[in-house]
Amino acid sequence: MCFLNICCLATIFCKGRRRISFLIMNTSNITDVTTEDRVYAGIFSLIMVIGLPLNAISLWILLRRHSLKSPNAVFMVNLALSDLLLVFTLPMRIHFHATGKWTLPSGVLIIFRNNLRSSASFITFISVDRLLAVVYPLRSRHLRTSCNAWKGAALVWGVLLVVNIPEGIGFFKHLQNHTEHNCFQSHYYKSVTRSAIIYLQIVLLVTMLAVNIVCTVMVSWTLHKHHSDSAKVRNKVNVMLIFAINLFIFCTCFLPMPLHAVTKSKGKIAPLACLTVLSCCLDPLMYYFSFDSFWKKKEDVGREL
Repeated sequence: MCFLNICCLATIFCKGRRRISFLIMNTSNITDVTTEDRVYAGIFSLIMVIGLPLNAISLWILLRRHSLKSPNAVFMVNLALSDLLLVFTLPMRIHFHATGKWTLPSGVLIIFRNNLRSSASFITFISVDRLLAVVYPLRSRHLRTSCNAWKGAALVWGVLLVVNIPEGIGFFKHLQNHTEHNCFQSHYYKSVTRSAIIYLQIVLLVTMLAVNIVCTVMVSWTLHKHHSDSAKVRNKVNVMLIFAINLFIFCTCFLPMPLHAVTKSKGKIAPLACLTVLSCCLDPLMYYFSFDSFWKKKEDVGREL
């Protein structure tokens, strides 16, 4: 019995040493977190603190005070939902930069990429809708319907779902075959499917940016040409601010990260990820400027463009 007790104590002691050494290793890893990682954790935390209430309140106002019969409101609701999905992934990124380890599901990276694609699509839809409302208000009535807007939103989410299947399979296979603790290092793994998706994404983003530029030019030209009739547009400055915000988000938030993947730059991804996430704080500005009376009730908004 004494021998068994000694063996049990020795076993417990060995296990205890392993646990203590494991905790020490974890502590040393935490203390080895660089100042740069702490800065990134702070930036992502600040964006989350700002973006979460802004998008939640905007979504509540859009659903409660604005009729979803407006195509503009339909696209903005979907854009707010896309931004909220992005905000919900930020605690995981904050945890990674604060501890130096990624111990959470890697599927959040797919949600992160989806936000870039869905946000760019809905922002482009909003620009086209504003173009039709200002430049072709009568001829576009049969196009600017809530039914068509919901079809466009369903198309965007459907395409994202289809793209996620091969991309997700390839990504998880890559993680199984590699021992990287930081799945962000595998964000741009080499794969024929992944490379094709990245190049296709670049083409789509550039195309959508061109569409936004064309819409901006045409709306600006129309408002300037019919300056005497500009009373039909309740606030011309707000209309142009929508397009200015759209172009800024595209150039600053959406394009840098895909270009980084295509050019295979050795620069760090974290600063570009911060720029991409920043879009969830800028999009609510669009909701405010898109409606002359953002806080008004549905019956008052029904008289707007």
